[in-house]
Amino acid sequence: MKVSDRATGLMLVVLGALAYWGGSKLAPVPGQQVGPDVFPMVIGAALAICGFLIMIGVGRTFEEEEAIVTSASGEVAKADPAEPDRGFVAGFLAGGWKVLLPPAALFLYYFASEKLGFWLTASVMIFVLAWSQGAKLKWAVMLAVVAPMFVHLVFYKLLRVPLPAGILNFPWA
Repeated sequence: MKVSDRATGLMLVVLGALAYWGGSKLAPVPGQQVGPDVFPMVIGAALAICGFLIMIGVGRTFEEEEAIVTSASGEVAKADPAEPDRGFVAGFLAGGWKVLLPPAALFLYYFASEKLGFWLTASVMIFVLAWSQGAKLKWAVMLAVVAPMFVHLVFYKLLRVPLPAGILNFPWA
């Protein structure tokens, strides 16, 4: 069964609206300008906007249209046979293992961030995830350097979430 883009977009809009509404119901923390309501409200708004864009078809032009090949007589031609099923182990070794990297990265952060610190752990995680998904080496390295700065800015400076310093105790962190 294929779910249409309108149905998927509508589900995201509803989910975003619920997240926004739930975030707006959180009680503010006395003495803080940014409370616990901000993050779910931002995520909810982003989900709703993305869902709306999916509903109206933004991005559909980036997908290749499936060509229907017809023969001279007007009949639909046979398509190339699908790639044969390689089996679970062969498919896993051929690249299916990449699905395990994001949960493994979360476990790495949980177990290593206290000793290594946020900066080093986040850089390693981002580099491995980007490189495994096909990023060129220079882009994976640049992303591993720049992305932790942005995440640190958002969580440590703006939201005031304490992040572990670890072995790289930067003076500005």
